[in-house]
Amino acid sequence: MAKAEKRRGRGRRAAVLLISGAVLLVLFFISHAIGRYAVPVLDVIRILVRRLWVLTGLDRIWPMHVTWTWQMENAVVNIRLPRVLMACMVGCSLSAAGATFQGVFQNPMASPDILGASNGAAFGAALAILLGLSTQMITAFAFIGSLTTVVLVFLIARWAPGFRTVNLILAGIMIGSLFSAGTSYLKLVADPNNQLPAITYWLMGSLSGVRLEHLLPAAIPMAAGLLPLLLLRWRLNLLSLGESEARALGVHTDLLRGALILCATLITAASISVSGVIGWVGLVIPHLSRKLIGSDHRGLLPCSMLIGSAFLLFVDDVSRDLLATEIPIGILTAVIGAPFFIFLLLRKEKTL
Repeated sequence: MAKAEKRRGRGRRAAVLLISGAVLLVLFFISHAIGRYAVPVLDVIRILVRRLWVLTGLDRIWPMHVTWTWQMENAVVNIRLPRVLMACMVGCSLSAAGATFQGVFQNPMASPDILGASNGAAFGAALAILLGLSTQMITAFAFIGSLTTVVLVFLIARWAPGFRTVNLILAGIMIGSLFSAGTSYLKLVADPNNQLPAITYWLMGSLSGVRLEHLLPAAIPMAAGLLPLLLLRWRLNLLSLGESEARALGVHTDLLRGALILCATLITAASISVSGVIGWVGLVIPHLSRKLIGSDHRGLLPCSMLIGSAFLLFVDDVSRDLLATEIPIGILTAVIGAPFFIFLLLRKEKTL
């Protein structure tokens, strides 16, 4: 009976992951087709395949017949492809970070900004904008500000007496509030004609300025954080047993918890630095994945990554095509995420 139940669980997990991956793949190609300049989906596939052909050198052996205009190829490769890939990367990272923090802290309200990473990134970006720095430096300042915040939180939690996990949460709230106050001051002294609108727009989150050259610098820290999380995801289940039980099974809980938090913080910082502050993704998507696939992190983490990528890709499509002017992603994620989380709260005895 137990073996049959386990097989059904594995089958359900595989089915959910397969469907989530299929939905993400469909959205990936549709996202390249829609926009102010529409491109047929079949031409999108041909353009992307030909680019892959050229990169691998297969175009010399098996040349592809061009059936599209250069305007279509420019729209797909240079404008939409970087944005689509970045939306997938950010959605994947924020969802994975949220699922990790919820597992580490055993708290359904935990999210990627629980340690103040978002507040630190916002302060760093606002400071860079106030100094008149380039887009690349704004991203770098946001990344450094996010990591600096979490380092301060770790130091305070280490020196403070009491439970380490509780200290981390309290220190995250305190340091996050300080950096939030710093951001408010920078907005106060910023030029209201140029700098203040730029800071405000960055804080609402957007992928409008993403280009091909921005992908690799963001992908490296994301991959460096996501790969260890995937390899350690089964150990997240051991933390849910409790401190004493996990130690009895031979788990160094402090080391494991620190490694998981470090990886989750790294991908959070990398995501926020390139997209601005995007809320609700890391909070709601893990809950939705848990509803679909269960609490086993061996399936929960990959499911959250796939659904998070698809969700943010869909929201980004809506943000750039719903109205004549682009809507910041942070607004749409809040509009969609808040009602859904209210629904989860009303059904917390079944979901949380």
